[in-house]
Amino acid sequence: MKKMKAPLRIPRPREILNSIKIEHLWALTVLVGVFVFVNTHPIRPHDFWWHMAVGREILATGRIPQVDTLSFTMAGTPYPSYQAFWLMEVAMYLVYRLGGPAFTVFIHGLIIAAAYALLLWLGRRISGSWRTAAGGTLFAAALGFNDWNVRPQAVTFAIAALFLLAIHEYRRTHRRGWLAVFPLGMTLWVNSHGTFPLGLLLIGLWGVDEGWKALQNAGLQWSTLWHAFKTPGLVLVLSLAACALSPRGLGTFAYVSGMSGNAIIQSLVTEWAPPTLATLGGQLFFGGLLFSAAVLALSPKRPTPAELLTFLFFGALGIKTSRGILWFGLTLAPVLARHLNAIGEWVRERGSEWESGRGGEGERTPQDMGVAIPAPQSGMANILNAVLVGLLLLGAVFSLPWFKGLWPLAPEKAGLIAAETPVAATEVLLRERPEGPLFHAMSFGSYLIWAAPEYPTFVDGRIELFTEEVWMDYIRISAAAPGWEAGLEKYGIQTLMLSSSEQAGLAAAVRESREWREIYNDATSALFVTGK
Repeated sequence: MKKMKAPLRIPRPREILNSIKIEHLWALTVLVGVFVFVNTHPIRPHDFWWHMAVGREILATGRIPQVDTLSFTMAGTPYPSYQAFWLMEVAMYLVYRLGGPAFTVFIHGLIIAAAYALLLWLGRRISGSWRTAAGGTLFAAALGFNDWNVRPQAVTFAIAALFLLAIHEYRRTHRRGWLAVFPLGMTLWVNSHGTFPLGLLLIGLWGVDEGWKALQNAGLQWSTLWHAFKTPGLVLVLSLAACALSPRGLGTFAYVSGMSGNAIIQSLVTEWAPPTLATLGGQLFFGGLLFSAAVLALSPKRPTPAELLTFLFFGALGIKTSRGILWFGLTLAPVLARHLNAIGEWVRERGSEWESGRGGEGERTPQDMGVAIPAPQSGMANILNAVLVGLLLLGAVFSLPWFKGLWPLAPEKAGLIAAETPVAATEVLLRERPEGPLFHAMSFGSYLIWAAPEYPTFVDGRIELFTEEVWMDYIRISAAAPGWEAGLEKYGIQTLMLSSSEQAGLAAAVRESREWREIYNDATSALFVTGK
């Protein structure tokens, strides 16, 4: 006779109240902190807008662009990056069209928060402790917040976290449904951002762990190794096949290799350069590197080969490029949760020995050391925890982009679109319609592509598109180096949109020249046209 399932029972309010512990507050605080941080930061101009413009073009034409049509310096040049981002470009544009900047920031906040929620849940599953899971997630967030700007790569953080969770859950339960995460996730990843090889690496590290486990248990036996490798090997093959579902097929690996070795990107993009102690991101990374090394060294549990390789590979990636810092934090979060909990358990065991008098002659008890023995949680503590949960959730609600005007934020964080975006200057440009070509700050290029496509850019955030000659000309002109006027004449420039902060010297030189006339300026930008 078929056993009937017990009816779903809804917990009573008092049961929910009594179940809230201080460690749950730790976990919720980290997640709400991530969500609030993302919601209260505006859309920065460097990459977002050109991705939006390409998404708009893909939906309008029904095809992915093959060559550059957005600049006048490289017009007609093949640009394979469109094929690497196209899916998220379309998604970003649809989100923006549906709800504008506020809805875009909200969806972006959900994606980022979801990535770290998956890490938190995984850390809890591995360590059995919400507290150490929260610690690992906070570690990841501290190393990742510099890369939380609105752009296509955000979704890849959630995919990577889901890969880590799926690996753990399959190894724990052997439910085959978890295996579908990898080819499906890789299909999304390879069409959204060029970091997709990191997903294959995570699968490979899983295989290393399975092989090591088999060797430890049964020695070098081919049948045992085959049994250990067959599932991660099959998943790796299927995920690799999913990479072929990108517009470039498996040729997309060549694109990624070319990007990582591009000398122009390495020299001009700060986030591709190695981290240094002169920046907050570099300080957090090197501090995190030392902290995680100490945790792995002090942990009573021996790190697995996959954990050691994760530390070594992603640590080296972070040393090589600032873009790797986030990935080091993301992949180390569950590892740290496991080993922090092991250290905590060891400390608690020693404390129990001391308390019971088994700590050895001359050893101090926890009370001697000022360590309090936790008492059972009281009803008042339950109420206080519930109040704190309510306040955290209320803070999350009021952090939503639609309520941003209520926050006393600094000018650089106020509004939904960053103050460094030349919104007003572009409106004047479109109203006055001066003759082109236009020379402008590189940081303005992305927004110009979106809002004023009739003025093709000189350079923009698609760093690898432009030749070294164009970049050197841009740098010399922007610095008002001797011969800057000749540089503008070389490209037939008729209009200037200069950054008040990035090109202050050039703006001053232009104002002293009789060849240019200023038609607009504000705290962000200044517009000049040829003629007296």
